[in-house]
Amino acid sequence: MTDAPTPRGRRTAYALAALCGGMGVLHQVKPEPFDALIPRSLPGSARAWTYGSGVVELVTAALLAYPPTRRRGGRLATLLFLGVFPGNLQMAWNWRHLPWQRQLVSLGRLPLQADLVRRSELVAREG
Repeated sequence: MTDAPTPRGRRTAYALAALCGGMGVLHQVKPEPFDALIPRSLPGSARAWTYGSGVVELVTAALLAYPPTRRRGGRLATLLFLGVFPGNLQMAWNWRHLPWQRQLVSLGRLPLQADLVRRSELVAREG
């Protein structure tokens, strides 16, 4: 861990904050598409999981945007991106019979999660 944040870490933190903040707002104002991504094996309602994950995204965005909490935000972002991975798998499964373009979108999200985890770990290390 370095003492001073790097420019790359700062830029990445702001980009992740924007992504998490935007998705967090979408989870709150337009929850329906996200409900379908909640694996049925989870207890409770899909809507509760949608709203809850949206709140976690908003908290993560705030932590990433505020320099004194940025490294903690990076760690939380890692956990968030790992935690929503089952939803991305669910999307790929749900969309398996749709036109190939839609399938490509759902399958493309899977490796994107690995890149988001890599970037969030960069922020956790470098701030």
